[in-house]
Amino acid sequence: MATVKPITSRANPQWQRLRRLAQTSAAYRKQGEVWIDGEHLCAAYVQPGGVPLCAVIDDAAWQMPRLRALASRAETVLVVAAPMMAMLSTLESPPRIGFAIRWPGPGELLAGRPSVVLDRVQDAGNVGSILRSAAAFGFAQIVALDGTAALWSPKVMRAGMGAHFGLNLVEGVGADALATLRVPLLATSPHAAVAIDRAELPWPCAWVIGHEGQGIGADVLAHCAQRLAIPQPGGEESLNAAAAAAVCFYESMRRRSR
Repeated sequence: MATVKPITSRANPQWQRLRRLAQTSAAYRKQGEVWIDGEHLCAAYVQPGGVPLCAVIDDAAWQMPRLRALASRAETVLVVAAPMMAMLSTLESPPRIGFAIRWPGPGELLAGRPSVVLDRVQDAGNVGSILRSAAAFGFAQIVALDGTAALWSPKVMRAGMGAHFGLNLVEGVGADALATLRVPLLATSPHAAVAIDRAELPWPCAWVIGHEGQGIGADVLAHCAQRLAIPQPGGEESLNAAAAAAVCFYESMRRRSR
C-alpha cells in the first residue's frame, strides 16, 4: 500500500528534488529517476507492471477514484495543491498527476535488432515523435549518439507518449559503436541518386536520422550501406526529421508485410 504524504511547502527537500527532475532535461542522469506526467503516460507505465517510486497528484484529483487508484500504484504518493502541481510542468494546462520512475540507465546496445540511430537530433518533440513511429512500425531499439536530445527528458517523454517503455534505448554513444549493431545502416539524403521506393530495403536494418539542420555527420555516413532519397514532388527538404523518419519506417514495414 502506498504511503500518502501531503506537501504544502515549496521548501520541502523531496518537492525540490522532483521539481529539478521535472524542469531540467538531463537531471535524470544525476538523480537516477525520470519524471513523467499526465494520465495517459502514467497509465502506460503501470500497465505492463511498472511500479513508480513516487506519484504526485493535486488535491482535487486525489478525490477522483480513477486518478487516486493510478497514483496509489506508486510506493509513495505526494498530494499537493494545484499551484504546486503546475510548477512541475511547462504546459499551459498542466497534468494533474505525475510519476517519478527509475531511470534504467544509458542502456546497452543489442546486435541484430531493427534499430533507429539518432545523430544529434536536437528537438525534443522530434525525438519523441520518432520514438512513437519506431515503436508503431516494428523497430526495437533507439541509439542516440552524442549530441542528441536527452531521451528521458520530460519533453521527450511527453512526446513519446509511452513508446519508451517498449523500446531498448541506448544513449551517449559515439559513431564508432555503430559497427556493433551488425545490421545494414540506411541514411536519407535529398541528393541521393536512388529513391526509397525503388531501393532494396534489408530487414533487419537501422535507419539513421540526422541533425535537423546539418544532416548526418560524415563519421556516421561512413557506416551506412545505402543513401536514399524520399521523393518530394512538392519541394526538396520540406519534411522535418520526425516526418522523414515515419516515411522510412513505414516503407520498411510495407516491404516486410508484402
